[in-house]
Amino acid sequence: MTGRAVVVATGNAGKLRELQALLGNDWELVAQGELGIEPVAETGTTFRENALLKARHAAAISGLPAIADDSGLEVDALHGEPGVYSARYAGAEADDAANNAKLLAEMAGIPAIKRTARFRCCMVFVESADAEPLVAAASWDGQIATEPRGAGGFGYDPLFIDPESGRHSAELSAADKNARSHRGQAARKLRDLLLRQA
Repeated sequence: MTGRAVVVATGNAGKLRELQALLGNDWELVAQGELGIEPVAETGTTFRENALLKARHAAAISGLPAIADDSGLEVDALHGEPGVYSARYAGAEADDAANNAKLLAEMAGIPAIKRTARFRCCMVFVESADAEPLVAAASWDGQIATEPRGAGGFGYDPLFIDPESGRHSAELSAADKNARSHRGQAARKLRDLLLRQA
């Protein structure tokens, strides 16, 4: 599969960079926006359903194999929220800062021992829109901080504390984050599945 073009069903530049680093140069990843593909509505109720929707949509329009992931943050004290709504927690047009601000407000007064959370990721590959998908899932357990730190990453990274290092995800180098993160774990699992098919 060396050098194969694969469309990635995301408009998130941070995600695309992470995926390219994680999957290596065996695949030439192309963001769906570069091909004029509009995002599909994420109507699924699980990360897997949304990832499949996105991958099949991108494959159908582009005629290329597609990779998509759906990922989000589950906070135990908030009964698993924001979950599949992580990217739009503060509203459909919300940015990372607004989502982080809402999360901090929702968690005001919750003690450290009850601030447990995890990032989850489900990543899928489809050869074509109607092909059987390859599916890889992973999670990254940690805690939600009371204030943001770090300038790296995206999304909830400034608020998520990695228990292994004690640092916020946004303080980790790209290499360290990829080694630990939900997306890093899922991408490595997916890469193994792809290599077995090659």
